[in-house]
Amino acid sequence: MSKVLLISTGGTITMVRDAATQALVPADMETFKAFMPELFAGEVEVDIQAFSPLIDSSDINPACWARMAQMVYDHYEEYDGFVVLHGTDTMSYSASALSFMLENLSKPVVFTGSQLPVGVLRSDAKENLLTAIEIAAAQDEEGNAIVPEVTIYFEDRLFRANRTTKRNAEHFSAFNSYNYPALAKAGVHIIYQPHLVHYSDPNAPLRLHKDFDTNVAVLKLFPGIQQPVVHALLRTRGLKGVVLETFGAGNAPTDKWLYRELKAAVDRGIIIVNKTQCNTGSVEMGLYAVSLNLMKAGVLSGYDITTEALLTKMMLLLGEQPENAKELLSQDLCGEMTID
Repeated sequence: MSKVLLISTGGTITMVRDAATQALVPADMETFKAFMPELFAGEVEVDIQAFSPLIDSSDINPACWARMAQMVYDHYEEYDGFVVLHGTDTMSYSASALSFMLENLSKPVVFTGSQLPVGVLRSDAKENLLTAIEIAAAQDEEGNAIVPEVTIYFEDRLFRANRTTKRNAEHFSAFNSYNYPALAKAGVHIIYQPHLVHYSDPNAPLRLHKDFDTNVAVLKLFPGIQQPVVHALLRTRGLKGVVLETFGAGNAPTDKWLYRELKAAVDRGIIIVNKTQCNTGSVEMGLYAVSLNLMKAGVLSGYDITTEALLTKMMLLLGEQPENAKELLSQDLCGEMTID
């Protein structure tokens, strides 16, 4: 029998309706398990560890990521796979972070949650959780994990975690991977796409990284943006990295002041990475003349990486390997971006 560790951090999936007030409140693990008897009636042995107290995903931070990754690392040899229950609002950030934190991962770590609480009649919680557990336990004929990477399962799709973005607050299909295909689709059967899976060296030991430097910022360009705004952000005390969200294929206004501000920031040692505001597509610096100033200023290309993956990758590299951060930000570490 396969063994899966279920790590509950909180989120909508763990909520039930209070009998007295009818308000949605976090459920304790015994109450949660009562709503999910199927967890313990299948072919997979499931153990549960929960954050105490449970955390709304809006309050998730790098310290929480460190706790999640540490739990996987501490129990890595005991289980065949891991499932993380998490609120949807910041799930893509957390799952992306763990994809970088767990180097040489050779077992599945599947994030999931729900749009409706487990205690609601029409909840999507059961289908999401039970399928996530099946995926976390899935092995090939040789006993190797079928999807040995950090993923997000939602509705009927399994996505690489560091390729995902939350796209919808209303529909059950809350997430999408705009620049990379789904790793699996679930219907009557789960159809895996092994040629799309990122495989680490099976002989390399798992390494845990959890030192983050959060002195980063996102600068989103818009028509009419003013110099004082850009100047103030780039002069933030202690700032070390910036995600520059640009137009289209990585384009920006050609104002001379913008070039000077960006160039001065890069000269001060701040790492700036160009990330398109478009969900689909890639940064192609130099394709249009309006991106040439960014290249001259020393701005790096983020290719087709998501903002969630870029931010978490940047924070971890600045915390763990600040001397190599600039070089590594331009490299694909675990399938997070496509470099032509």
